[in-house]
Amino acid sequence: MRRRQFISTGTILGASVFLSKLSIAADTTFPTVRIPAAQRKFTSKLVEQAIKEFKSKVKNPELGWLFENCFPNTLDTTVTYRATDGKPDTYVITGDIDAMWLRDSSAQVWPYLAFINKDAELKKLVAGVINRQATCILRDSYANAFYDDPAKVGEWKNDVTKMKPGLHERKWEIDSLCYPIRLAYKYWKLTGDASPFDAKWKTSIQSTLKTFKEQQRKENDGPYSFQRTTSWATDGVPMNGFGYPVKPVGLICSAFRPSDDATIYSFLVPSNFFAVTSLKQAAEMVMVILKDTALAAELNALATEVNTALQKHAVINHPDYGKVYAYEVNGFGSFNLMDDANVPSLLGMPYLDAIKNTDPVYINTRKMLLSLNNPFFFKGTAGEGIGGPHIGKDMIWPISIIIRALTSNDDAEIKQCIETLRKTHGGTGFMHESFHKNDPTKFTRKWFAWANTLFGELLWETYTTKPQLLA
Repeated sequence: MRRRQFISTGTILGASVFLSKLSIAADTTFPTVRIPAAQRKFTSKLVEQAIKEFKSKVKNPELGWLFENCFPNTLDTTVTYRATDGKPDTYVITGDIDAMWLRDSSAQVWPYLAFINKDAELKKLVAGVINRQATCILRDSYANAFYDDPAKVGEWKNDVTKMKPGLHERKWEIDSLCYPIRLAYKYWKLTGDASPFDAKWKTSIQSTLKTFKEQQRKENDGPYSFQRTTSWATDGVPMNGFGYPVKPVGLICSAFRPSDDATIYSFLVPSNFFAVTSLKQAAEMVMVILKDTALAAELNALATEVNTALQKHAVINHPDYGKVYAYEVNGFGSFNLMDDANVPSLLGMPYLDAIKNTDPVYINTRKMLLSLNNPFFFKGTAGEGIGGPHIGKDMIWPISIIIRALTSNDDAEIKQCIETLRKTHGGTGFMHESFHKNDPTKFTRKWFAWANTLFGELLWETYTTKPQLLA
């Protein structure tokens, strides 16, 4: 299945067909849209208890319905759990595409970490994701998406890059190597379980470090390049697949954004901030668990170098907002002021513990991003939010609205975000990749597990910390 197919006119028209098969929700009656229990891929008793609790305590029945549909969607529909060589092994598809993205798979199981200390089977499932991700990274540290079958040859086999069986796509994205560290670190901190962090996992960390250093491009362009025969400009990388030139200032190049769209300037700022956090987390794990002081020192040194370069090159003086973070820079002084809904985004950096939401430059940047000064901020009769080039103009991504709420200190803003999301599922009971700013029934991707589970995370966090906002 082609990811791009879901942004075609056929997808939006297909939404109307999909909706016609449902009884669109009335004020008090909602159709059953969650997959039947017998067909679910995995069931957690604690997650089911959380759903029952939420529905019983939150008085808005539509929010209860949405939580029941969205929060367990990753477990219900996308996971395949097994034991491989006696160790947990979990393959996680993104939804309507049968492939495992390192980013999406990490984000999809992230909200369940709160339950793993009281649910042994769920804990194994998450450990299996960590183990599978290490296997994927060792297969190819430059790839972003993988098949369950390492011998499978996919539709992008003719991409002009070092393509090999088992890879769905080989788009180099910094965040693909950061998300597995984020998941591993949180798992370890919550459980104290070091069993996934064996020699194979250590080698994946060493591969991550090597790849990051290669993509600093201090001496040459490095070993990675990518080109594709396509009519989609953002699916290919210019300059023979290496991207436009950058000045080697210590930042890490990313050929693609988290949207799987090519960067304009290769120093993708939010992803570099994310890398700083991930390198520090990996260093702590390597030091404490594996007692490798030399590797830990290398990881910390790179984190310091990248962070120093960010402070020098990523901050731009905006005529209206003052000091703000650019989305992309090239080290020569050129920069791109925008944001993309996919995370890591500038808006989402606090969510990834990459920066504080009280940081003055972030506050200025946030104001800019949530205004028409961001070319991919769209506002219509159905809602407002950030989209991106991946879908195009006037299409808002629910992920951006969710992240806006998760990074906010303003109760009114959080409540408004939840209300917007409640009103823009298009009658389906699920979140989508994007919806039209004036008509939420015009959406892309009816099965997008990351957006569903992330919305569940927002609702559960709000319920447990600020339940009054759900009244």
